[in-house]
Amino acid sequence: MDRVIEKKKWSNKRLLTIGGVLALIGLIVASYIMTLGKSRLNVDTERITISEIKKGPFQETIPVNGTVLPQTTIYLDALEGGRVEEKYVEDGAMMKRGQAILRLSNTDLELSLANQETQVFNVLTQMNISKNSATQNTIRQLNQLADVDNALVEAERVYNLNKKLYTDQVISVQDFKQAENNYNYQIKRKKLTEDILKQDSESVDLMDKQDKESLKRMQNTLGLMRRKVGDLVVRSPIDGQLTSLDAEIGQSINRGVRLGQIDMTTGFKVRADIDEHYISRIYVGLKGTFNLAGKDYDLSIKKVYTQVTSGRFQVDMVFDGKVPEGIRRGQTLQIRLALSDETQAILLPRGGFYQQTGGNWLFKVSENGSMAFKTDIQLGRQSPDYYEVLQGLNPGDKVVTSSYENYGSMQELILKKP
Repeated sequence: MDRVIEKKKWSNKRLLTIGGVLALIGLIVASYIMTLGKSRLNVDTERITISEIKKGPFQETIPVNGTVLPQTTIYLDALEGGRVEEKYVEDGAMMKRGQAILRLSNTDLELSLANQETQVFNVLTQMNISKNSATQNTIRQLNQLADVDNALVEAERVYNLNKKLYTDQVISVQDFKQAENNYNYQIKRKKLTEDILKQDSESVDLMDKQDKESLKRMQNTLGLMRRKVGDLVVRSPIDGQLTSLDAEIGQSINRGVRLGQIDMTTGFKVRADIDEHYISRIYVGLKGTFNLAGKDYDLSIKKVYTQVTSGRFQVDMVFDGKVPEGIRRGQTLQIRLALSDETQAILLPRGGFYQQTGGNWLFKVSENGSMAFKTDIQLGRQSPDYYEVLQGLNPGDKVVTSSYENYGSMQELILKKP
């Protein structure tokens, strides 16, 4: 017996499943089609910066911050330690050479000076005693020599008389020989006395010389001690301004401690910090400029400090020509340091685009101004205002130089005017 077969119908669940699959396939196809074309974005021209490429004079410069410092600074260190007893001036005072700044006290040093003075006084006293003793001894020796001379004269007179009498056979040989022996004895005695007096004189001279040398050494030591005590009064070594004075009454100061500094007010220099990336290109004589109160001033590098700290190194710069009026120590200057001579180049104004592109590409505006296309470029040197264009752009081209943070992945920009 035949059975009627009922026709199957599509269920809602099945229809939804098929619809979802078709939608997914459509989405995939649409995405693929979009990837085959260029991504675009509508951009309001009032929200971007469009700059024109120009050709003109270019000089590679880098911006550096410089601090105004005195051309010469003398540091004040405590030559001797002690306790601060008096302060004669305050920080910032204008000083004259030799003017007292503060006074320290040091009882040990002052006691050493008193002992040294006592030793010198004792040596002088001993020298006077020795000199008097030597003088008295010399006088005795001279008196003895006078007695010897007198005895020799008498012996010579008797000898000559007895010699004549002996020749005339008036006296005996015994009397003559006695007179002759006495005369020879007195001659030897005089010579011995003269030798003793000479040796005594040489000894006195040698002792006097040694005493004087000893006294001189002690006096030099005394002078040194007096200078050390004198150093307890800290004085200004030059004419200038006292700065950074760090001492209070009653404070104990160790020897060698930095007390402050004296800045000469006759000239200034500028100390600048530079990124270590440029250290191989920085040398003495390199020029820089800065603007102050609407006027430009020139600087040149006088000294390069090659020590790198935290990725930076320092240079000292001096003013070429006129120094700005009213400039002050510690003032900060914005300096443009020139790394090359001025040449002609294609110039691209600096802008925020560089942070996203690294200078490898940018958006170039079409001739009608309705579109901006992604264009590869090559940049060279730079200054605070411009990049040097090596490839990819020509004078007269217009480019978007503002930040690409919101559309850096786009290929084209559709420029809309409000």
